[in-house]
Amino acid sequence: MQYGFLRCAAFSPALRVADCDYNADQIIAAMRQAAGQGVQLLCLPELCLTGYTCSDLFLQQTLYQGAEAALARILAESRSCPLVVLVGLPVCQGGKLYNCAAVVAGGRLLGLVPKRHLPNYGEFYEHRHFAPGPRQPVAVTVAGQPTRMGTDQLFVCAEMPELVLGVEICEDLWAPVPPSCAHALAGATLVCNLSASDETVGKAAYRRELVAGQSGRLLCGYVYADAGHGESTTDMTFAGHDLIAENGALLAEAAPFGPGRAVTELDLGRLVQERVRSTTFVPDPAGYETVPFHLQPVELTLTRPFSPTPFVPADDAARAERCELILRIQAEGLAKRLEHTRAACAVLGISGGLDSCLALLAAVRACRVLGRSPRDIVAITMPCFGTTRRTRSNAELLCEALGVQFVEINIAETVKRHFADIGQQLTDYDVTFENGQARVRTLELMDYANKHGGLVVGTGDLSELALGWATYNGDHMSMYGVNAGVPKTLVRHIVRYVADSCGDEALQKVLLDILDTPVSPELLPAAEDGTIAQQTEQLVGPYELHDFYLYYVLRLGFGPAKIYHIAKAAFAGRYEPKVLLYWLRSFYRRFFAQQFKRSCLPDGPKVGSVTLSPRGDWRMPSDACSALWLAEVDALTE
Repeated sequence: MQYGFLRCAAFSPALRVADCDYNADQIIAAMRQAAGQGVQLLCLPELCLTGYTCSDLFLQQTLYQGAEAALARILAESRSCPLVVLVGLPVCQGGKLYNCAAVVAGGRLLGLVPKRHLPNYGEFYEHRHFAPGPRQPVAVTVAGQPTRMGTDQLFVCAEMPELVLGVEICEDLWAPVPPSCAHALAGATLVCNLSASDETVGKAAYRRELVAGQSGRLLCGYVYADAGHGESTTDMTFAGHDLIAENGALLAEAAPFGPGRAVTELDLGRLVQERVRSTTFVPDPAGYETVPFHLQPVELTLTRPFSPTPFVPADDAARAERCELILRIQAEGLAKRLEHTRAACAVLGISGGLDSCLALLAAVRACRVLGRSPRDIVAITMPCFGTTRRTRSNAELLCEALGVQFVEINIAETVKRHFADIGQQLTDYDVTFENGQARVRTLELMDYANKHGGLVVGTGDLSELALGWATYNGDHMSMYGVNAGVPKTLVRHIVRYVADSCGDEALQKVLLDILDTPVSPELLPAAEDGTIAQQTEQLVGPYELHDFYLYYVLRLGFGPAKIYHIAKAAFAGRYEPKVLLYWLRSFYRRFFAQQFKRSCLPDGPKVGSVTLSPRGDWRMPSDACSALWLAEVDALTE
């Protein structure tokens, strides 16, 4: 249960209808198997001690008493099985029969949660046998143990406060307002559903959407265990379609008529953090009882997948769709600004690199939105001491392929005069040598735009803003930062998307060469062979790592230790742990030190859930101290 992760499972054991002893054997075997896999919570199907399809046999005293005796066996087994188990059975109390989930841990019957919404349509006739369960818990004694029975109960783990369990049963989820809605508002971070949903055409897809959607709506984990093999097939077939979802994402699934088991880790810590962020998630625990229980902490090796590129969809179609949407957002944002300011032209610096390439592509689309010619875009290349023939050539070829104006302003002499003014030696390749060039370039862009009634389009991306990899009042400044919400890892994919879909051989060729060019500000003299001498990722670190850290710091608010734990799983076999730690520390150091640059960012469109605009999603003092975060990083060792 380290860092808020809980390994959960939904099993659909093979049963025999009305054979409670046999079914208890299967459940005990499932408990032992799950415990051996490090599972800490096991959810089993609805009425699994008897079988869901017993029909009028439910009214036989022998059956529900046999289920109670079988539950006693499971309680005894749970004393030596370190996990929480949810078991379905009929319970007779007060002259009525209830369809219940028994919550079991450490030999204790923590509680009974009855089904509230009983289907009585189509193939279902539950009102014939069962009564709707009470909301307010009442005292009962079942399987020799005093406990409480009612829907409004939450089960809270003493060793892991993030684990707050709520329970509902099958049809409850299909109701207009499922009990899980109230459970979540009362504090449940995990909802388990014991189900017996028969299989019909199209139902599996709807079931997936329902489970994933409910987990997203409630900011919770959702474990759904479905009845499977062994149920009567007189009129229905059950497929053991087990599902585990978290905050809208389906993490694990046992396909219908498949193995009947789904296992993964839920990040309950993330769910707690999501609720902290959400001002529309308003807790309402009124009327709920909480039941504490103990669960032995274990250190988990994560088995759930973590994408090393959280900003980039792995699926080709989804990635293409995202790239197209971002380009549209950028274009619409810039089009509105050009229209509002009545700018005669859009002016941007074109370097032959990825960021300025994306900004130019967005500007061309903006002109298309406005019905204007791409000739209303002026792309200015400003070669200086570090400019290479390759990037200079690509800049011109790109502008030619897109049909925009291309202007060259060699700034070398201007920079030399400026250096003479401030006493900077041309042989001293320090930060002033680099930043002086960046600021002169911005001066040229701004004044060119003024002279021609234009608007300067910024090219810096989200990753550079996070690291402060921009010259203050140099490339840091523009009149509209069209790339400000796009992380570097996604910039590359958007350019690739345009190359693959443009249908223009000349444009595709230059875009592919730009993609193949090392990322560099080209502020230091080129190597003797004319190649780029200054490569950004050798200085600030791999952008794929920084974008990974950026996502988990800003989007999820995780601390350094948890981010490192996840990074080891995501980048296993690609980066050594000491490398991950080195760049994690570098990320935090830069992120805190460079906030002053983000505090005065130009306007720019938000394209995703992570942004650093001081007017939007991220407000941070420029003089905030990083000591707590760096201390946590420094405490991490292998």
